[in-house]
Amino acid sequence: MRYIPAPWREQYVRSGLAMKGCIFCAALRGRDDRARRVLHRGRHAFILLNTYPYTPGHLMIAPRRHTADLAGAGPAVMAEMTGLVQRAVRILRRRYRPHGFNIGLNLGHAAGAGVASHFHIHVVCRYTGDANFMPLFGRTKVFIEDLNMTYDRLAPDFARARRRDARRGPARGGRPTRKPR
Repeated sequence: MRYIPAPWREQYVRSGLAMKGCIFCAALRGRDDRARRVLHRGRHAFILLNTYPYTPGHLMIAPRRHTADLAGAGPAVMAEMTGLVQRAVRILRRRYRPHGFNIGLNLGHAAGAGVASHFHIHVVCRYTGDANFMPLFGRTKVFIEDLNMTYDRLAPDFARARRRDARRGPARGGRPTRKPR
């Protein structure tokens, strides 16, 4: 078996080992979505940028409730998360024009989860040849934009989608306009 080094992930791995608290819960508690990189807050789930992205536009979709239990996440949570994955793919396809996507979950530390206590779905834009020599040999990863630029590029699209959902109402996939009794 051959092993391929990924030295650009060192900072993430080392910070993850020393992490206190949950990055997802902390993002939800914050009021400044741009500072916390939260692109969308739904009823059961939310979307945020990955601070240590593989490629620009690397998003994470997580339930609002702190849980590691995917199997126990209820149908409403999973339906909303699946819809948010679809929304993310549509927006990323329009803004970044990737050649493909990696979409998936890492459940548990052994499976590669950096935050195993709060399950989440990764949506990663992929491009032909995006695993090049720079990170492997130069210990450097080249990005075309920083996280603030990525946020500014995507936030208007997610806001438009949220407004569109509010106009549609709950029967067509939008959020309810009033609280249920």
